[in-house]
Amino acid sequence: MAEGGYWGDKTEPECVPNQSGLYGRHSQVQCQNASVEICVLLNFLGYGPCIRQARRDAYKEWGRLFTEYASGNATWITTGSKAEGLTRFMESDLDITFVLSRIMCIEDGEYSDILPRGTIVFRLSTIMCYPGHCRLLLELPAIINKAYIYKALCYDENGRPLLCSDLFVNLVSSGELMPFEVRHERAGPSMPCSLYDSIHIDLVYSLHCQCPRILQRWAERRRHWPSTDIVQKVVSLGAYVSPVGFKGSEYRRVEWRICFNTGENELVSNLNNIQVYMYVILKMVVKDVLKPVKKEISSYTVKNIVLWLAEKNSQTLFHEGSLLYWVHRGLGKLKTAILTERLSYYMIPKRNLMAACGLNGEQKRTWVATINDMMNEGSKLILRLPKIRRAILSHPEPLMWYSMKRVELELLDLKIMNREQVMHQNMVDNESDPMLLALNRRKDEILREVQERMGCEGCRANDLEAIYNMMLM
Repeated sequence: MAEGGYWGDKTEPECVPNQSGLYGRHSQVQCQNASVEICVLLNFLGYGPCIRQARRDAYKEWGRLFTEYASGNATWITTGSKAEGLTRFMESDLDITFVLSRIMCIEDGEYSDILPRGTIVFRLSTIMCYPGHCRLLLELPAIINKAYIYKALCYDENGRPLLCSDLFVNLVSSGELMPFEVRHERAGPSMPCSLYDSIHIDLVYSLHCQCPRILQRWAERRRHWPSTDIVQKVVSLGAYVSPVGFKGSEYRRVEWRICFNTGENELVSNLNNIQVYMYVILKMVVKDVLKPVKKEISSYTVKNIVLWLAEKNSQTLFHEGSLLYWVHRGLGKLKTAILTERLSYYMIPKRNLMAACGLNGEQKRTWVATINDMMNEGSKLILRLPKIRRAILSHPEPLMWYSMKRVELELLDLKIMNREQVMHQNMVDNESDPMLLALNRRKDEILREVQERMGCEGCRANDLEAIYNMMLM
């Protein structure tokens, strides 16, 4: 990809999608070739299918180990970019949904008498709630054997007991610290914390939710994607409610949001490579180009755009040569969402993800102008993204060499993460475990190999910890 090739100076855009075909009046071949090269770069940067699957498997096992450690009191579910396999080991916080056991929330029409004895049951009330949100009415009679549930109860305008989301977060997160845990200031429904001084977690306490009618409405939509078996699997995974109300609601302190964490993990894991790469690039656009300050738009906004595009279009159109086209389509959808302040939630379309997003007029005009400029730049829009721009400059060497070392280093860290949890649960000293010693020894060897090569290339690389952070951030 030499200067003047796909990324060289042009007086007009190379690739403009239109109604008549996959690309417009400019070189279709050039756009397809650039798309293929971008796919290669993204693979080297750690977004290929093998490393994505390794990350998903590792964090699923990590969640299983912590669920086991909780001894039946809760289920740990990894969500967000870590569960999707789309971020390196040190690149972002770990999003965890901590689902409390023996509590069930059910929608109208569901019967509570079929639930296990001793289950605390709440019924979803969506009256006067924004779509996708609800209040939780205590189903009577009920024996409340959890102190934090009793203390978080309040009453609605009709005198019925309901679970206050705001009180719930404060009470349930005030429990005893684990030996290796440090907690930070609350952020909305999330209780940020750190484990082992290195793993940073955004922890959201949630409750199981049975809402088959909501899921069935989603399942019955006409679609190109996902397949019928994946649709049924998503339905079988059910839902959760998280303690956060709609920003514009006067009842937000007692409202809960209906979520589909495990179902969305399953959906993203079934996107094809090109859909994933489109998702990655659009996330980079939001983070590195638009740079929202107060989460006016987020990775979750982008995820929903990608899921809608995947559902509504034939899967044969998503191939390596079409990546730039789909990036343009995604940018167009993002621009529309910003302009109209409207984007339907993929699972519950009546919920507008852009409602009460806090966009002001100047910010909206700036972002729309920036997206328009990017859409007119063709393949050169990729040069706005620092991670990809650096990869272009170092492709194919030394990018390939560093990529192999980075992947091996990350796989070692994922193994170490789970092995340390096993050692902790078995109350065994880490330093006495041969497997951990071998993994850490190989990790140190890789860092020294990288240090030596960086030195030969004229880089100052004396600090192994700095090299480690650079490789996995």
